[in-house]
This record gives sequence, structure tokens and C-alpha cells, in this order.
Amino acid sequence: MSTEPELLTDHTDIICSTSIERIVTSRHAALKQIESLHSQLCDVSLLISSIGGGTVNDWISKQAHRNGCWLTEKIGTAMKAMTRNIDSRIWRDLMLNSGMMALMDAQAREQWYRNLEQDNIPEISEENILNTFEQLHHSKADVFEHGVINLFKKLSWDYKSNNPCYFGKKIIVNSLVTYNSWRFSLDWGWRRDQLADLERMLYLLDGKAIPDNRGDVTTRLSEHINQQSVPAPYEDEYFKITSFQKGTGHIVFKRQELVDEMNDIVAKHYPGMLATL
Repeated sequence: MSTEPELLTDHTDIICSTSIERIVTSRHAALKQIESLHSQLCDVSLLISSIGGGTVNDWISKQAHRNGCWLTEKIGTAMKAMTRNIDSRIWRDLMLNSGMMALMDAQAREQWYRNLEQDNIPEISEENILNTFEQLHHSKADVFEHGVINLFKKLSWDYKSNNPCYFGKKIIVNSLVTYNSWRFSLDWGWRRDQLADLERMLYLLDGKAIPDNRGDVTTRLSEHINQQSVPAPYEDEYFKITSFQKGTGHIVFKRQELVDEMNDIVAKHYPGMLATL
């Protein structure tokens, strides 16, 4: 490209000095405003994050993979979307802090998260929060019992040691582990969720704090399996679990009094089914 001086001075009719001045001035002004906006966004992000609404990247992005930004849309559309994103995260945080999530089984938690993705979630307001958690508080027992019944209905009844009328001393579940030529491994998926739910029910019935999901029975069982060169039973205060090559897991309950409490819940919802006990 030629950079002869005359080429920059002989074409003021095409790029006049006033236009250049406006471009430079506007550019400087825009950068100042961007700097100010960035500072304000950081402050807003900290404020919203402190109440559980997520950081700025969480609520200005159009999709989970950060494709597009609501700040570039019309104000009405942008505010509606960002408000929904913020409110959704605050509801999620409130539920976690309330302890209600611990009472829910995997299916109920999944449904709750799906509800938060809808456009018509309740607005975050003092009235809505108090009403919602007052209702949840009154339904605590029902939420927990629903989790027990869901778990009861989903367990495999394909084996003689499993009784379709109650939780016995032992249950046998399919697809708990995977086996290949080298080793066993704990399956990811719905069986894993069910085992975690089962432990959660026992902890609650036992009046104990539920462990973080990074330290629940599925994590401990997975670590145990990975450390074994040959299959060895896993055991803790609630279970003894033995894995088999066809993928089944034999789960023996060690606290029968807690199992009896779960069976009381089953009997409440299915009267007459426990006659064989």
C-alpha cells in the first residue's frame, strides 16, 4: 500500500476533516462510556451475585453456551430476558438454602429445574417468596414421602429378594455397574441417582445432615470400585453393596429400623400392601 503524504492530503473531499474529527471524538467518548458501563456492570454483577442471582455472564447471555448477549437487544426484550435469568437463579439459590432440595428425589429436582427455565416463573418479591416457602414448609412431609414412593416404584422387582410390596432386607438393582476386561466402574445415570436418593432418605430418617453430593454414597462407592483390582463389597453405616459382572448390585440394608420407617410411608400410600411383613 502506498503511503505517500500527498495521498493523505489530496482527498479531503472524500474524507473531510470534520468527519474524521467526529469519528475520533465519538470513538473516545464511546470508550469512556464503555469503561464506565464496564465498571457499573462489575458493581451490578457483585450485587446480584451476593443475593444468588449469578454473575453478569450468567444473565446477559442468550444461551447456556454464551451465544449472543441480551444487552444488544431492544430494552424491553432485554430486560424481560435478563430479569427472568436473574429471578431463576435467585429461586434456585433460595431453594438450596432452604433445605427443600434435600427432601426431593432426583425426579422432583429435575422438574423444579425445568420449571425455572419457563418464561412464567414467579417474580422475585417479598410476597412471592414468603408465600412459596410457606407452602413448601407445610408440604415438607409430602415432598419427602413422594420421594420415598418414587424410589419405591422405580426399584427393580425382577428378583425374588425384591418384594414389590415393601423394602426388604436386600434389594437387587440392574445397571448399577459396568464391567469390562479390565475393571468394574459405577454407571452414570438414573441408577446412580436412585442410590443417592436412597441414602438421602436414610440420612433424613436418621436425623443426620445429608453429605455434600461430592461425598455421597455414589462418590464413595465409585472410589471404592476404582481402587479394587478384584471385586470387593463396599460397606458403610447404611449399606453393604456387592457388584457383579452382569452389572447388578446387591444392596443390603444395615439399619432395619430405618427401612421399617420407609415401609410405614409405603403402607400409608398403599394400604394393605405390607400384610406379608
